[in-house]
Amino acid sequence: MAGRFEPGARRAGVRGAAPVPADVPRRPTAPRTRSWTPPWPLDLALVLGPLRRGPADPTFRTTPDGSVWRATRTPEGPGTLRVALRGGTVEAEAWGAGAAWLLDRLPDLLGASDDPDAFAPRHRLVAASRHRRPGLRLLRTGLVLESLIPSILEQKITTDEAYRAWRLLVRTFGEPAPGPEMRLHVMPDPRGWALIPSWEWHRAGVDDKRASTILRAVRSARRLEEAASMPAPEAMARLELIPGIGPWTSAETVQRSNGAADAVTVGDLHLPRIVGWALAGDRNTDDAAMLELLAPYEGQRHRAARLILLSGRIPPRREPKMRRVDIARW
Repeated sequence: MAGRFEPGARRAGVRGAAPVPADVPRRPTAPRTRSWTPPWPLDLALVLGPLRRGPADPTFRTTPDGSVWRATRTPEGPGTLRVALRGGTVEAEAWGAGAAWLLDRLPDLLGASDDPDAFAPRHRLVAASRHRRPGLRLLRTGLVLESLIPSILEQKITTDEAYRAWRLLVRTFGEPAPGPEMRLHVMPDPRGWALIPSWEWHRAGVDDKRASTILRAVRSARRLEEAASMPAPEAMARLELIPGIGPWTSAETVQRSNGAADAVTVGDLHLPRIVGWALAGDRNTDDAAMLELLAPYEGQRHRAARLILLSGRIPPRREPKMRRVDIARW
């Protein structure tokens, strides 16, 4: 669950694309800029962390100076956003056709539309976790597909396998992100996803079921993106109209796209056990029991689950992790 960056250019070596000469440097462009001072303490890494899909995510990077870089595809085109915190003020730079769109929505991305004061801790562990992280806010990207597609890739497999698939597909079929050379890539547009050959899904370790779900989703991309402006239950219901998208995937998506504070993830292999262990000392908790434990947090159940995960209180392992199956070798 959510708790835990030149338009038209193609990477050299992509099948069917003209190679990009290695000796031709990318021309730096002047970024658009924006400064914004949030009226609360802000922890950039904590707020934006749910957008990162593994340590080598080609769309997300952090740098030693504390900056967060993000490459994405906006309704106005590809864009790269750099966000840094300087003395309580957010300094943002953006490049590409989507730069203005990204800067306009910067406060929402960093939690301005979130309402943490609506949350009342009911357990000592949750209260302590919240107290230790005053900079936690729930982000809102306003973009559906960028969270939906990697969530589909994460269905029924290990996170390492899903991160590898996302990395290979974005680097191969996406495009270099606009702005400074940070080795960031923007994910493909809906047509780009639709044109990925079947053998490339297989090479990335994505089975036919998940690939078919993504292809059905991108065919309805416009309608799905509209869900970002809907109340969370309606947004989830629209996503779940696509065969292959269930409550787990829709919740994982709207947590990021809509900032949905109550979209608790059900159908997860680990979350019910973690919640049960943290709140009731029961390592065998299922979804029904987890929802009962989270009932006092109705309206804020995702935030409660996020705080429980951040507490670090997890049950000791007694069984192997999900078995890894590399279908690319078949």
